[in-house]
Order: sequence, then C-alpha cells, then structure tokens
Amino acid sequence: MKALVYTDIEKVVYQDYEIPKIKSGESLIKISASGICGSDMHAYHGKDERRVPPLILGHEISGVVKEGKTIGQKVIINPLISCGDCEFCNLGSEHLCKRRALLGMNKPIVKEGGLAEFIAVPDTNLNNLPENLDIKKAAISEPTAVSLHAVEIGEKNLSIPIKDAKILIIGGGAIGILSALIIEKIKKNNNLTLIEINEKRLKVCQNNLNSKVLLPNSKDLRINSFDFVIDAVGNDKTRQTAVQFAKPGSVIVHAGLTNSDGRFDFRKVTLQEISFIGTYCYTAKDFKQTINILKDGLIGDLNWIEYRELKDGAQAFKQIHDGTCAAPKIVLIP
Repeated sequence: MKALVYTDIEKVVYQDYEIPKIKSGESLIKISASGICGSDMHAYHGKDERRVPPLILGHEISGVVKEGKTIGQKVIINPLISCGDCEFCNLGSEHLCKRRALLGMNKPIVKEGGLAEFIAVPDTNLNNLPENLDIKKAAISEPTAVSLHAVEIGEKNLSIPIKDAKILIIGGGAIGILSALIIEKIKKNNNLTLIEINEKRLKVCQNNLNSKVLLPNSKDLRINSFDFVIDAVGNDKTRQTAVQFAKPGSVIVHAGLTNSDGRFDFRKVTLQEISFIGTYCYTAKDFKQTINILKDGLIGDLNWIEYRELKDGAQAFKQIHDGTCAAPKIVLIP
C-alpha cells in the first residue's frame, strides 16, 4: 500500500508500506479519508515523545471494512483505545484510562495511523457510518468529539447557562471553529468571539461563523470580560491571553497541546477564583453523540474542510507548518 510516513523532524514521505495484518478482534479498513490533526503537527515538529519516526500518523479516519466480521460496512473510527476494565473505563471516562493508546502512535504501544490506504483497527472502535453522512466529511468526527467534550466540560463548570455566557475561543483551527459551531448552533449562544492570528484562516472562520472573528490585537476585545474561554492552541502566549481576558469566577478550558512551557498568572487565577480545566480527547459517549450531530447536519455543511490527495500530504504538512494554509482542517484522500 501507499502511506505518508513520518520519517524525521519536519519530514513526511509518500512511500510504499506493508499492508497491516489484522489480529483476532480486529478489522482491516480501506481508508476513505484521514485528517491531519494538530497532534500530528506536534510529531512533525519533533515535540511528541509518543510519536517517534518512522511512523504513519493520523487518527481522524473513515473508511470501509476490507477484512473482518463486517466486510463492506462503511465505518467511522474512534481512534482512542482503552483497556475497558479499569476504574475510569467502568465510569465511562475511557479517555482517562491509564493504559489508553491512540492510532497513529507508537508509545505506549505501536498502532500505525490513518495517513495510508489501509489500517488495522479493533472492532470495538468501529462505528457504522450513517446513510446520509458523507464518508469524507465523517473523518471530522474525531476533532468534533474533542470540541464537544471541551465545550461541555466547560459548560458543567459555568455559574450561568452557556447560552447567556460571554465566550472567547482562542484559535481558528479545527478545534476552535468546531467549538464555535457547537456553541452557536447547538448551545444557542450568540455572544461568542473567536480570535486567530492567521489572516487567511481568520477569513475562512468569518465566512463560516455568525460570531465575531477578530485578530488578537483588536480594539474590540476587553480584558477581564469573558465568562468562558477555550484555548484551542495551548502555548505560552495563548495561556496568558486566556487568563488576561477571563473575568472573576470564569472558566478557562485548555484544549490545545502546542507546548507546556512558559509563564502563567497563578495570582490572578487564584485571587479571582478562575477555574482552569485541562481537557483531553472525549468519551465513547461523546463520540457517538458527535456522529449524530454530523448525521443531522447540526453544525452546518462543513465546507471549510479542504480535501487533498494523500500523495500531496507532504506539501500539506509544510503549508500548515509555514502558516500559509487557510483551511482549519485538511483531510487527505488515498
């Protein structure tokens, strides 16, 4: 098969690769679409110890069962693999399982990812594709589940209804725009602002959201004024921005994972009783709810997704790296 293989820092190569062999309880999936995630970019930059070259990255995947119990079935893959029988799994918090793994990683276990023609997946991670959901758009299920989980964990900690909250989203990548769409269209909030530094991406967000979409230095922004902040980037500067704009008693949800270094205003967070919440992945329940959201078209037509051929994946990685890509999400098609 052909695969886009992460071979070194800032290097992915389209090359021949062995078709994976399935084990008992697994299916071989012929991939229809696979998205490039921010965590794939962390690996590309050599900043993810869980993803070590050589490795096929990618965990936002839809496809068709080629070998296994349900040959011919169109599926959406939940890439989060958990043990199924620890305290967290039994509570429905599979994303906190101590033995969790993800497709497109080789630590703690090797599970090659979806930027390829085929992938081997546990049967328990397969979700049937609804009839009226485009199989290419279905690859967006994973980041939509991440966004839904982030929005709802923040909502649980708000002191006011989310529809009444003044909300700031930092970052107009996939998690940022998906969180905004969920807040606008499902949570029915009309007091949301998204900020983005990439002017090309900013315009895409402006064209697809009803909310304010601004540069971070806009004079329309006021410090200490937001009830709920989602940091969908997760670096030193955006964490500082989140705290700066959060009002007393507000909630900050940290959904990005760009880096973990830098300064943090613990004094303000403490004196103003600001809740700072980390969020990772999603539960199996979140993932299934997401599929229904996409099936019913509840967050729009998703026309801001850009589709490219897998063989052109190296160029896509470079453009995301260089900041010259306008699309919040690039999905590769084998």
